[in-house]
Amino acid sequence: MLNISREKVSDKIKSYGFEALTKVEAKKSNKVLRKIIYVGLAITFVIMFLPWTQNIRTNGKVTTLKPGQRPQSINTVIAGQIMYWYVQEGDFVRKGDTILRIAEVKSEYFDDKLLNRTKDQVEFKKNSINAYDNKIKTQTDQMALLTNQRDLKVEQLQIKLAQSKLKVQNDSLSYDAAKTYYLIAQAQFKRADSLYKDGLKSLTDWEKRRNNLQDAKAKETTAKNKWLNSKNELFSILLEISNTQVKYKNDINKLQSDLFSTQSNKLDAETNLSKLENQFSNYEYRNKLYHILAPQSGYITKTITSGIGETIKEGEKVVTLMPQDYELAVELYVEPIDLPLINIGERVRIQFDGWPAIVFSGWPNASHGTYGGIVYAIDQYISDNGKYRILVSPDTTDYAWPDALRFGAGTNNMILLGDVPIWYELWRRINGFPPNFYADKQEEKSNKK
Repeated sequence: MLNISREKVSDKIKSYGFEALTKVEAKKSNKVLRKIIYVGLAITFVIMFLPWTQNIRTNGKVTTLKPGQRPQSINTVIAGQIMYWYVQEGDFVRKGDTILRIAEVKSEYFDDKLLNRTKDQVEFKKNSINAYDNKIKTQTDQMALLTNQRDLKVEQLQIKLAQSKLKVQNDSLSYDAAKTYYLIAQAQFKRADSLYKDGLKSLTDWEKRRNNLQDAKAKETTAKNKWLNSKNELFSILLEISNTQVKYKNDINKLQSDLFSTQSNKLDAETNLSKLENQFSNYEYRNKLYHILAPQSGYITKTITSGIGETIKEGEKVVTLMPQDYELAVELYVEPIDLPLINIGERVRIQFDGWPAIVFSGWPNASHGTYGGIVYAIDQYISDNGKYRILVSPDTTDYAWPDALRFGAGTNNMILLGDVPIWYELWRRINGFPPNFYADKQEEKSNKK
């Protein structure tokens, strides 16, 4: 029947008894089949040259452009016991609103007057520093007075020393005069004694010369004794000057030592004051941490820790907050082989989960229910899943994204590339080439020509 074999059976079978066989073997059915085949081939040939928009298909999810607009967990800074909840899931809170209140669980902070006591300690330490300042001022004044007194005393002794030097000089001259007078008297007595022995002088003249000699000797001795006393006084004044300087120096050194000790004690007091002020600031700030506040306006999505009287640790998550104002974006991942084809500003067609759409892969402009996006940012490093992350922002020239869209919704994305014929797209897919790669090479060659 299909005329595959050379042996024919048409002579042995009576086809007029079978209506279907009769129609199949009719000449008219063969022509219709050929027409269908030819028309199909013609349509396929025409379709092969129709434009096809290359794209990269990938899944993603809705996120936000700014990190501060994404859902965040609110943590407690200190450990505590939950005393009261001011919100519940789904409530809207403004920035600074109280979410819950906790109580202290550490024994070193149980004192309800801890802040006032610490403040009093700070004031006491400040008064102690003021007392040290007054003591330093007093010791400094004492040193100044003692130094002035030393200078006056030394100056007085210097004047006395000058007077003593003049007296020593005067007594030395008197002693020299007395020695000269004694020598003259001694010479006169010798002459008188010689003349007396020769009978030329009387006994009275001899006795007179002897008396003059003894009187000159006495004056010489007196002058010498006075001169030595003056020198002794001079040495005493020099010794007194030295003793005075040593005495005042010891007193000043003692005052300086006391002054340094006072200054050291003041520095210790200032160090303790700084520690107390720091401690007071920590206590004051810790009191504010008993009320956990909303960092920004938004909606309470989930309470992670619940219950009254439940204990929470430092840094533990309490609730999650979704900010009120946010700019939506789409987060998607592409294979490393497709990354060189994507640039910032590239257009993307997005189909959101929950929004029905009719999608034509190669003809995005003919699709319905998809929304436009623009490639906003491309990560410079690969993610843990072995792909590169891309952020897509809304296309302001296209339809606005749905108002009911929420963070975390799934998306099906098409990153639009160049337009190529369908036959080229089939050839590329069969060979496993990346989209638009060789087309770009051909465009570069044509541009060079």
